[in-house]
Amino acid sequence: MEKFQELREIAKKKLQLADHILTMTYPIVNDGRLLLAVMENIFLALTNAMGSVLYYERLFKRVPPFHDNFSSKFNLFKEYAEKKKVNEEYLKLIQNTKSIIVKHKTSPVEFARKDQFVICNGSYKTHTISVNELKDYIAKAKSFLRQTQDIVSENENLFAR
Repeated sequence: MEKFQELREIAKKKLQLADHILTMTYPIVNDGRLLLAVMENIFLALTNAMGSVLYYERLFKRVPPFHDNFSSKFNLFKEYAEKKKVNEEYLKLIQNTKSIIVKHKTSPVEFARKDQFVICNGSYKTHTISVNELKDYIAKAKSFLRQTQDIVSENENLFAR
């Protein structure tokens, strides 16, 4: 299995996991920290889907070599997205999820409150993650995964074993 195929499968699984946590586990357990787990899985799904496209395009030498880190992949994907008319909304989605994950990692205080997870920065400016916001992110991520699936399955039969 090629690297792009592995990343595509990981992306699908991470998005399914995020959806399952949000729709099945969270209503039963009702723990706000699960909302953060959903956000992390959405981010992982998006970045793996983005990586899948880049590795696929790299096989055909349509993109230059790149480092295997988020900023390198994201910058290259932005260039690729402009050429291939990938919806800019997806780029914003990736940036937003990355921003929330970074806020969480650097946050001194965070807590759950009524279907929301609140992240505070050093000066106690807050950012909330809500169930409805996550449902919207999952819907957009599913659409992004469908589009990346279409891109990488174009010549996939060349890699069948």
